[in-house]
Amino acid sequence: MTNQSIGQLPEAKKTSALVLEVTDLSVDFGVDNVWIPAAIKLTYSIERGKVLAIVGESGSGKSASSMAILDLLPENSRITGSAKLDGRELLGLKPAQMRKVRGGQIAMIFQEPMTALNPVYTIGFQIMETLRAHFGMSPHEAKVRSLELLGMVELPDPNKAFNSFPHQLSGGQLQRVMIAQSISCDPQLLIADEPTTALDVTVQAEILDLLRSLRDRLDSAILLITHDMGVVADLADDIAVMRRGLIVERGTVEQVFSAPAHPYTIALLKAVPHLGQRGDETIDTTAALAVGTDVLVDEALSERIQVNERLAAQAASAAARDEREVVVNFEHVSIDYPKHGRVPAFRAADAVTLVVREGEVLGLVGESGSGKTTLGRAAIGLLPITAGRLIVAGQDISAASRDEIRTLHKSVGIVFQDPSSSLNPRMPIGDSIGEPLRLAQGLRGAALNVQVERLLDSVELPRNYRGRFPHELSGGQKQRVGIARALSLKPRVLIADEPTSALDVSVQARVLDLMQALQIEMQFACLFITHDLAVIDVLADRIAVMHHGLIVETGTRDEILRYPKHPYTQRLLAAVPLPDPVEQRARRELRRSVLAAGAEG
Repeated sequence: MTNQSIGQLPEAKKTSALVLEVTDLSVDFGVDNVWIPAAIKLTYSIERGKVLAIVGESGSGKSASSMAILDLLPENSRITGSAKLDGRELLGLKPAQMRKVRGGQIAMIFQEPMTALNPVYTIGFQIMETLRAHFGMSPHEAKVRSLELLGMVELPDPNKAFNSFPHQLSGGQLQRVMIAQSISCDPQLLIADEPTTALDVTVQAEILDLLRSLRDRLDSAILLITHDMGVVADLADDIAVMRRGLIVERGTVEQVFSAPAHPYTIALLKAVPHLGQRGDETIDTTAALAVGTDVLVDEALSERIQVNERLAAQAASAAARDEREVVVNFEHVSIDYPKHGRVPAFRAADAVTLVVREGEVLGLVGESGSGKTTLGRAAIGLLPITAGRLIVAGQDISAASRDEIRTLHKSVGIVFQDPSSSLNPRMPIGDSIGEPLRLAQGLRGAALNVQVERLLDSVELPRNYRGRFPHELSGGQKQRVGIARALSLKPRVLIADEPTSALDVSVQARVLDLMQALQIEMQFACLFITHDLAVIDVLADRIAVMHHGLIVETGTRDEILRYPKHPYTQRLLAAVPLPDPVEQRARRELRRSVLAAGAEG
């Protein structure tokens, strides 16, 4: 391969309109000498230049059926039916033949990048290996192309990422690396298994633009596996809805979103949190984002006039909240991370001033690396502050001792992002929930059992689950255990760090309803950390926006979502995909206008 070909790889060979044709594809797994069906007689096809989204909850068979196409399932699986790429049967190919198909003709973006990347090789080596295996590039050519790909997926420092090992990058950065590696060979078919789950909304928008560009440039087909209906509305042309191994509904994006026919599809769409909609209130976020640009200005101003009364009512409600006791108080707080090996010291939060009052939910939003989790960890005493003053639950922890932090933990609970890693895998969930009560209050025996059962009831889990281990529960059930554990000591403050990001939309909806009900009942102050503005729209009374360690904007939910003042907040809102294909097309164009206006400014 010559140097001239580095930037533009050969186009895929085009032989027919259909890229992938799946007929009666079934997948079964052998468990205890019994075949358990995971996918049942799936039939669908994808044309060139089209995106088919397969949606459904975890366990519906989405990933298993796609892995079957590439022969990536374990030995206890049984695959029947047909899957043809450009008319060529894939099922039954010899291993050497399938290796040529993988990567070169069909590429896959896996859901868990940490398990898909080799931990003992650098990122650059792994991308170069793919390029050299399929295109015979020299090491120099492969390195140049690898750096170009890492830049295309918006990694802030491609050279640093190129020389890094997987454990040295964040989850979002690893997902971008996976996408870079997957598109390196310009495949005919790209199977994207939850490609944006770990990404911030702004990066997600860039990745979706990138996938759209790949589809258009090479007329490639994309099989999108996701539970994010906003991503589906933004990218997909057609939808197949799966439940319990079956495709229960198929159609174009417009058909399924506007007139879903199957009860499960209707329930799935109702469960999706929709930015700008809370109960009977509706916010026209498209018009809101037009403020400050030449687009839709008249409509936005007209909309502003219509809601002044409600904003005034919210201001009165906020004034009433302001009379409540401040439970969390950041006063010009700065937090530094010290030098660690080759990583230099840096300031993660700078002069942050923020309050959370009793009975209030404050949503803290921003991208990965903005400092959100740093503030949450500082609020429970896990990180020392460099400057300023931090008071939590009436206790000044600016320079707290270890004993003072232990005392603080009786008044503060935390729900972590990943419920699987936050629970002890060797401990039954009843013991996990009861552990804080046993350590802090010395409860034992029947008294402890009564409290554990009360907590299981509060998070709507059956009492007989107390003897189960974490691996025996679903993701949503494990997150409920995490919430019960966090609330076991009836804390005055709850720190919720991305508690729903790993959950399916229907499970997420139930967990959000549960958290909302518990917060109203117990009236704890809640710092809810997330990058999902649609989720924070459901829960928050006020919103604080964080960017590069700074709080750039705070206000009521409507003030931030309807009339964002800071350019970063406007970009953040413009990047959020809406679960409506018509509205999302308008927002995509508006986002380009906002970004163009920012570039000109």
